[in-house]
Formats: sequence, C-alpha cells, structure tokens
Amino acid sequence: MTVTKGESAAEGANDNGDMTGGAGDAVPGAGDGYVPSERRLERERHKRARARRATAVAALSTLVTAAVLYLVVVNAPGWPRTKETFFSAQYAREAFPKVLEGLWLNVRLLIVCGAAVLVLGMLIAVARTLRGPVFFPLRVLAAAYTDFFRGLPLIINLMIVVLGVPALRLQGVTVDPVLLGGTALTLTYSAYVAEVFRAGIESIHPSQRAAARSLGLTNRQALRYVVLPQAVRRQVPPLLNDLVSLQKDTGLVSIGGAVDAVRAADIIVGRSLNYTPYIVAGLVFVALTIPMTRFTDWVTARMDRQRAQGGSI
Repeated sequence: MTVTKGESAAEGANDNGDMTGGAGDAVPGAGDGYVPSERRLERERHKRARARRATAVAALSTLVTAAVLYLVVVNAPGWPRTKETFFSAQYAREAFPKVLEGLWLNVRLLIVCGAAVLVLGMLIAVARTLRGPVFFPLRVLAAAYTDFFRGLPLIINLMIVVLGVPALRLQGVTVDPVLLGGTALTLTYSAYVAEVFRAGIESIHPSQRAAARSLGLTNRQALRYVVLPQAVRRQVPPLLNDLVSLQKDTGLVSIGGAVDAVRAADIIVGRSLNYTPYIVAGLVFVALTIPMTRFTDWVTARMDRQRAQGGSI
C-alpha cells in the first residue's frame, strides 16, 4: 500500500502526541501536512476558555463597581441640586460649541509651544553636558535655569509673565495674553524637557562617543550623529508624557484673559451661575488627551519589546 507524505506526517504527529518547534506550529495545517495533536488542541481550547472566563469576570466586576458608584451618587442627599448645577443638558448644549471654538486656541498653543519647548530644551540639555572648563559658565547658567523654572509653580510663572510684563510698559514688547502665556509655558516646560534630554544623553555609554572619535569625528559631530539620535530615541516616552501635560496646562493661559476652552466655559458660568460648562470643558480636554496617552503607552510598550528582544532602541 502506498503511503502519502501527508498521511505519514499526520501519523507521526498522532504517535508522538505533540509536535512543537516547527513551521507547522506557527501555521497549523498550512499545506505541509501537519495535523495538530489532541493535546495541543486541548491546550488551545483551555486557553480560549480561560480568556473568555477572564473577560466575563472583568466585565462583571466593572458593572458591579459602576452600579455601586451610581447608587452611592444618586442616593446622596445633595444629588438633585448637584445634578442641576453641574450636569444640566441645557447649559451643556449652549457651552459645547463655544468650548470647541476656544479649544482651537489650546491646540495652536500646544503645537507652537511644543515645538519651542523641544528646541529650547535640547539646547539647554546640550549646554549642561558640554565638557571642558571653558564651558563652565554656560553649564552653570543652564543648571540655574532648570532649577529655577522647575521649582517655580507654573501658575505663578504665568501670573508674573502675563500680568507683570505689561505693567513694565516696555516699548516693542507685546501685551497679548496668548503670546505671553505661551512664553510662560515654554519657559517652564523647557526646563523639564531639558532634564529629560540630559538624562538621555548621559545614558549613552562613553564608548559610543569614543568610537565616534576614533573614526575621525569631532566632538560636535559625535554629539550630533551618534549621541543625540540614540538619546532622543530612548527618551520618546517621557517626552510624550510632557507633551500630554503641556496640552492640559494650555488652559491656564485663560488667567490673562485669553478666550480658550476654559475661558469660554468661565464666561458662561459667570453669566448663568451654572457650572455645567466647566464639566463640558473638562470632558473636551479629556477626549483630546486620551488618544495622546494611549499613543504614549503604545510607544513605551513597543520600545520595551524591542529592548527585551535585543533590538535597536
């Protein structure tokens, strides 16, 4: 009797009880005659059952928690008044288009200030890592800058710049609260980003710079072509986190009178004495922040996988 190749492979799989470690494992039954054993099929069924059970438990626990929180809130003595003051559908419909219109200012501030922060932060970080006694004054100034603006609360920085600069009445200096608020945001966040960049630069092993110098590169070329690309790549997740924080803090420019999403909500609240517009503005910021946060988590997980596999980071 003639035995075909496929039948032989199937019998070998059934006789051994399990086959692992081949192309057939990656793609079962992919035209090479491989037939999964009963043991493997049982393991896969067990994994699927565990996954379904875990999903069901997670969904049930989430529903129970949400139900308990809902009952606690709606049964509170002050819930009717709170619902009318903070969750009014009428004022939400009135505030939503105006908050969206003001949000465009926040988005523009995020784009412009984000780019300025990255450039200024990189320059400060490079200044702090320069070697040689001749650069000592520059290193001291860069360190003083980062220490001062990291220690100064952002709200105070905004008040000083937005309210103090116009009081000086300097010729040729703008009094636009949007520009002044963006300047204050850039000053504060560049100090944080500078430390992120500096940590990335110092994480590069000195052998990288030494190898670049041995190939004939100057110190500046080694920094530009060897050290900085690796440092920036390693610090992408914390940089994205700072960008998320900057996106939220753009709402603070409203203290100078700039009509952004927060100020638009504040105008309606001041007229109606209903705080629903604040909830609308908060939800709009949350909706804008969540995709950025998830993207940051994805980048972090991807870099962790590359690092675990020994790939480039």
